[in-house]
Amino acid sequence: MKENKYDDQTFFEKYCQMDRSQKGLAGAGEWHILKTMLPRFKGKRVLDLGCGFGWHCQYAIDHGAKSAVGVDISKSMLEQARKRNGSNKIEYICAPIEDVDFPCGYFDVVISSLAFHYLESFEEICTKISSYLSPGGAFVFSVEHPVFTAYGSEDWYYDEDGNILHWPVDRYFTEGRRDSLFLGEHVVKYHKTLTTYLQALLTSGFVITGLIEPQPSADMLDTVPGMKDELRRPMMLLVSAEKR
Repeated sequence: MKENKYDDQTFFEKYCQMDRSQKGLAGAGEWHILKTMLPRFKGKRVLDLGCGFGWHCQYAIDHGAKSAVGVDISKSMLEQARKRNGSNKIEYICAPIEDVDFPCGYFDVVISSLAFHYLESFEEICTKISSYLSPGGAFVFSVEHPVFTAYGSEDWYYDEDGNILHWPVDRYFTEGRRDSLFLGEHVVKYHKTLTTYLQALLTSGFVITGLIEPQPSADMLDTVPGMKDELRRPMMLLVSAEKR
């Protein structure tokens, strides 16, 4: 995640036009599923890695969290977070996810939304998160699905008339850097297999409590153009786990 594409002005302006930027959690297609996987926040200390505009930090505070810390590499993201989701119970830290450090057992909940595919090593961040969490602490995250990231282009194959043919899946077991197109801009991401995500959790001392490949909600299928094509391949992977 050290590339920090989100402080590129052109890219960030495009990002700010997305539904999830304009509408917050209500504009995130996976939110109707992700929120069911979250633990109770009452009295908890929460860490959000790759917090973006701070929507999840504010949600935690609104649902009784004692405090929340949001970490993001982007100054532009955190500027918006402080404007839109500022609270004396929320602390925002500008730093790469890989570089922050906290005392052992400092948090009760760690969450992360669509950030870990920007990190080269999921194993290393899992080890760190395990140390941050108190025993029995919850870890809930979303990432781009390995089927979505495998090929790299993150786009459909089209026929000569521009009609969608299929989603390309190739180099699945070749993990590592992918040069992707996102919002019409070149972005570096890191492909990981499903095995890597799950095995890293297990070897870091977590018990997996939930795993969902979310589908769009019924209202989005009927109202958002192109959303029915999202049923043709998984775009995201949502995972919940608990520290032993």
